[in-house]
Amino acid sequence: MHFLPEKLDDYVVEHSQQEPKILKELSRETWQKVLNPRMLSGAYQGRLLSILSKLINPKHILEIGTYTGYSALCLAEGLQKEGTIITLDKNEELETLQNKYFEKSGYRNQIVQKVGNALDIIPTIEEKFDLVFIDADKSNYSNYFHLIIDKMKPGGIILSDNVLWSGKVIEKLDPKDNDTKELLAYNKLLNTDNRIETVLLPIRDGLTISRVKK
Repeated sequence: MHFLPEKLDDYVVEHSQQEPKILKELSRETWQKVLNPRMLSGAYQGRLLSILSKLINPKHILEIGTYTGYSALCLAEGLQKEGTIITLDKNEELETLQNKYFEKSGYRNQIVQKVGNALDIIPTIEEKFDLVFIDADKSNYSNYFHLIIDKMKPGGIILSDNVLWSGKVIEKLDPKDNDTKELLAYNKLLNTDNRIETVLLPIRDGLTISRVKK
């Protein structure tokens, strides 16, 4: 989803850092071999995730929704030397592709993959996080938030993807559209919860940055 005129969007992309070669390879293989390749963060948003992670310089990252590992590698670029990223996904069939690129990336020893239902896994995680990226099933965004908020370090950052949902958040709601209904509730939650401060960025399909108050 692009919210800028196409020519202006192209200009923005052309004047932003280009994605590393390994991520171009991963993107190409995802489009060739995996269902729903549009789920990839993509080059431009990937560079945004990378630079945000570098600014935060986190020791511990949690990613909810691994897919083929593109965003995990972007976020890993900002990790502290001894830092780790825990990435969760319910699709075990993607592990082979994830591991292929995790091994090539140089971040293999810093990436911890967990396969299963994130709602069951998150309560078992003991780490406190500097950075969390939520990019999984939209119907559980609020549930994920409630599970991770007490696992955030003061000043920690929560990134939430697809919060504009192809513009559906401002269209007449179809009563059967549970994903949009949940995203509307989630966006309201992020904007009203007094434990965080939030800015919604109209980048690609919408990316929210929420900072946990100290």
